[in-house]
Amino acid sequence: MAEGGAVRADEVAGSATGFWAPGTQVLWRYRENAGERFHIVRPVTVVRDDAELLAVWLAPGTECVKPVLADGTPVHQEPLHSRYTKPRTVRRDRWFGTGVLKLARPGDPWSVWLFWEPGWKFKNWYVNLEAPLARWAGGVDSRDHFLDISVHPDRSWRLLDEDEFAQAQRDGLMDAPAAERVRAAGRSAVEVIRAWGKPFDDGWQHWRPDPSWAVPSLPEDWDRTPAHVST
Repeated sequence: MAEGGAVRADEVAGSATGFWAPGTQVLWRYRENAGERFHIVRPVTVVRDDAELLAVWLAPGTECVKPVLADGTPVHQEPLHSRYTKPRTVRRDRWFGTGVLKLARPGDPWSVWLFWEPGWKFKNWYVNLEAPLARWAGGVDSRDHFLDISVHPDRSWRLLDEDEFAQAQRDGLMDAPAAERVRAAGRSAVEVIRAWGKPFDDGWQHWRPDPSWAVPSLPEDWDRTPAHVST
């Protein structure tokens, strides 16, 4: 049993193929682009999980795992030309600032994140282009694809991190066919934005977390290899 009476996903029999109940704590993880190691791990609480959508809440103050350079330098502080070639490691840290609501539809090569300013003033949606989530007993795994899209309350949008996407290709982290698949995924996401389809039209910006939910803890075996994986 997890802290605060919440249930960890790997304590629920059959969760690799079924759905998690609201309040279940799972891991949302990303593998590094240059290998199979997990370099981003975030404990989250399930808001909704069914055949149409997985929604999870990343609470402020959650202990996470994030990548850093081997000398401890934060990745974003390293110049772009050497950001993806210098040796890296990971470290534990806290998710500071406001929380994040993450939404993912099965099979989609992106997830949609919602951000708020302090006081629950809605800030924006953020489309994170990534590999479709792979489910396992303790959570979901993916691989980030560098490109992102910021979507604002007035429904305007803009593409983000094109420089990182180009550098990743120069550094051999993504070949030309893979890059084109990411661009195609981005075009598909933009079509959804322009049509104002799900999840943008579902009113998630008005959602609020259950105040009884405890902040999930980061398990010691956060990098364990899933025994069974499904998409």
